[in-house]
Amino acid sequence: MEKYITDERTGLKYELVGDYYLIAGDDEPEEERPIGIWGQRHLRYLKEHRRVRYATLLTGGELNSYLADIDRQAEELFLRLVKQMADAEGITETLKAGDQMEWVGRMNSCRDRATEIVYHQVIYT
Repeated sequence: MEKYITDERTGLKYELVGDYYLIAGDDEPEEERPIGIWGQRHLRYLKEHRRVRYATLLTGGELNSYLADIDRQAEELFLRLVKQMADAEGITETLKAGDQMEWVGRMNSCRDRATEIVYHQVIYT
């Protein structure tokens, strides 16, 4: 599909945004920022459960920056939680050197718990 089309009858120029053609304005196009896994999961949540919010962000040209911000916040929270849990439970590099399987199991437990917290505090809100 073409990025821009012009209606011959009305003379209006339309821009392809997602799956829809919207009237192209004179303002600057939205800055393309990379969206990671957390942003993609929140996008799926918006499409399935918060359709009005999704449509508002999409038509307002703010969807990409909103998802990039959500992704950044979620990633920062996830990394902070994993570090705090590992420190609180005594998961150290010494343990990693001494018993790698024990270290992997305990770190996976921390990551799983941190993932659930991020889902409930950032992604599914």
